Amino acid sequence: MNLKEAKVLVTGGSQGIGFATAKILVEAGAEVVISARDEQRLKTATESIGAKFVTADVSDEESVKQLFANTIDKLNGLNVVINNAAYGYFSTIDQIETAAFQKMLQTNLMGAMFVGRESAKYFISKNYGNIINISSTAGLNGFASGSAYVASKFALKGMTECWRAELRKHNIRVMLVNPSEVQTEFVKNSGREVKEHNATKLMAEDLALTMKSILELDDRAFIPELSVWATNPRN
Repeated sequence: MNLKEAKVLVTGGSQGIGFATAKILVEAGAEVVISARDEQRLKTATESIGAKFVTADVSDEESVKQLFANTIDKLNGLNVVINNAAYGYFSTIDQIETAAFQKMLQTNLMGAMFVGRESAKYFISKNYGNIINISSTAGLNGFASGSAYVASKFALKGMTECWRAELRKHNIRVMLVNPSEVQTEFVKNSGREVKEHNATKLMAEDLALTMKSILELDDRAFIPELSVWATNPRN
C-alpha cells in the first residue's frame, strides 16, 4: 500500500514497539492514532511524533468499540490496525496466581480479539484493510515460567490464522509478527528484574521498520507471518 494513504490505529502506542511503529509511519506520510490507557503518556507521545491519540483500555469491550468510533472519526476512515497492546506475566506453574493469569489473558487474548473483531467489521464494510497482530517468539516455543504469556501468544497465532482464512476474500491482509526479546519497558512492566540495556538484542525500531516494510508491499501481496530475531544476542 501507499503509506501516504494509510490511516492507522496502533494499540499500545504510547511506548515501545507501538510508539516506534507510529513514529516511522507518521514519518512515511501516514495519518496515525495511537491508543493506550495512560492519557498523559499518550499526550507526550503524540506531541513528539505528530500523531493523534484516543485513550482506551483494550481489555474492556465497550472501550474498544468507542476506540474505533473515535479513531474513524479522527482519521475520517481507517485502513490499518496494529494490534499491539499486551504485557507479560511470568511464573512457574506451581506458583501461578489465578487472578494475575486471568487479568493478563483479558488484555493479551480478549483485548486482541476485541480489536480484531472491530477491525474486521469496518474493513469488511470497505472491502479492504490491513491487520498486523504483534505476537512473540513466545508464540512459537514455550519456556520455563512462560505458561501465561506463552498461552496468550500461541492463542493469538491461532486466532490470526482463523482471521486470515475468513478475511482474505474481503481484500483484508492479516499478518503476524513474532519478535524475539526487544529492549523496551516490557520486562519492567512484567514485574521482573530490569537488566542493563543490551545493544545486541532487538530494538523497537527494528520492529517498526519490519511493519513499515510489510505494509508497503503492493496490495496484491502479503506476508502472512514473520519472525524477527537478534543476529547474535549476548545475555
